Amino acid sequence: MPPRTILDPFIVDSLLPLLVGKDRQPSAFLVYLYLWHRGSASRRTAIAVSLQTMAEETGLSKSAVQRGVRTLLRRRLIRIEKSSATAVPGYTVLRPWLRR
Repeated sequence: MPPRTILDPFIVDSLLPLLVGKDRQPSAFLVYLYLWHRGSASRRTAIAVSLQTMAEETGLSKSAVQRGVRTLLRRRLIRIEKSSATAVPGYTVLRPWLRR
């Protein structure tokens, strides 16, 4: 049985209408959910995954994943780190609604 992911209610109650309704970027919502799940399953801060892998595992096109990533960056919902220009990026899912 695959590991279960527990979503913060804010994701469905607020991010879904924001990304899908207002921004008209359902791909951004799917990419966020994908990264959230991968991060919670591995319990790592940064998830190293290529755009192509994200596209294959979400069923989105690579360009849709790229648009989703751009939207998430603009909304400050993810952070990307690369050790070199050709390295696979590490994505960190941010939760700005949990201000400390």
